[in-house]
Amino acid sequence: MLFRLGHVVCTPAALEFCTAQNIDMIKLIRRHAAGDFGDLSVSDAEANVQALQHDLRVFSSYVFAGEKVWVITEADRTSTCVLLPEDY
Repeated sequence: MLFRLGHVVCTPAALEFCTAQNIDMIKLIRRHAAGDFGDLSVSDAEANVQALQHDLRVFSSYVFAGEKVWVITEADRTSTCVLLPEDY
């Protein structure tokens, strides 16, 4: 892991989607924590590099069945949330 995750939570919509798509959320969270930030633009990927160096929010986006699943770790590293964009 490149950073602490804190308390890991998931929105009900993300849980429902991941269950329906057979997405292993533990693997998804491990990818996020290992620095595999998924399907990000170059600028968002660069922002994550800065976030790791300066204790800022870390953001990942993964696409499954044409839908995005986000994983966000707060800047203070007290929590990580798995959510869908519409949950934000």
